[in-house]
This record gives sequence, C-alpha cells and structure tokens, in this order.
Amino acid sequence: MQLELLQFPERLPEVRPKARPDPVEYKVVSLRECPLPEALQECDSPQKAVEYWHRHIATLPSFNPEVETCVALHLNTRRRVRGHHLVATGTLDTLLVHSREVYRAAIVAASQAVVLMHNHPSGDPSPSEADIRVTRDLIRAGQILKIELLDHVIVGRARYSSLRELGYFYA
Repeated sequence: MQLELLQFPERLPEVRPKARPDPVEYKVVSLRECPLPEALQECDSPQKAVEYWHRHIATLPSFNPEVETCVALHLNTRRRVRGHHLVATGTLDTLLVHSREVYRAAIVAASQAVVLMHNHPSGDPSPSEADIRVTRDLIRAGQILKIELLDHVIVGRARYSSLRELGYFYA
C-alpha cells in the first residue's frame, strides 16, 4: 500500500456568498379558510381565544401537542378574528419567540391587535418567567408599532392562563 501526499494550493480561492441581484416582492396569501360561528368571530375574551385554538390550531395535521407551539391571532378594530399565523414551534419545554416574528405578519395583514397563544405540553398552563418576560417585550414592541397585544394565553390540557387576567399587562 502506497500513500500519496496531497498537495494543497498556497492560497485557497475566495468563496463569496451569492448576493441576490434584484429585490423580491412578497405577498401574504391565505392558506385555508377557517369558518367561524358567530359566537367566535369576536375574540374579546381568553375563553373565545381558547375556543379558536381548539377549533383551528389543535386540529391542524401539523400540530404536535407534545411540543410547544406559538400562534398569533390577528384581529381587526372590532376585535374580530381576521386570521392567525404560526409564530414558532419549539421543544417539550422551550419556545423561541421574537417580537419581529410575532408582528411581521400582523403588519403585512394590517391587523389592529394581536392575541398571542401557546400551549404547555405538560398540561399546566402556569406562566414561566420566560413567558412573562416575552410578554412584556411584546407589549413594548406593540406600543411602538401601534399594534396592541391584547393578551397572551397559555393553553394547558383542561385549563388555560391569561396573562392579562393574571395582572401582567400594565395600563
């Protein structure tokens, strides 16, 4: 068996990432229609948001109840649901949520308000310190954007927690 020595060039060629030569146009499209009964069209309470969750989010084929999933409900000025978008899917006990991801679709969809929702796979809807910290950051970001964060609802197995009802929202 004979070994050959590999010859390396003295200087490696410079690799540059390809820059996009032209700007692109973005468009928001609806993925599917989510018909609502008259009682659910107005999302003015955490109970109605949880009903929306169970009717539309938890029934998605891609929804995995074993990991944390964060969704933003988009509302118009009359607090009626215009739609929702999946913000992030996490792990068993962790979810990475940034205000940019929450408000991006809300800006494009011209939403007046947002209700943030996520599940706790453990079944205990008690908010963690991270949940409270993210909520406060989102409240401040929403104030700057003039898109109100109405509530942050955590869905458990048989119960839910509303951070607004728990007093984590300030006037």
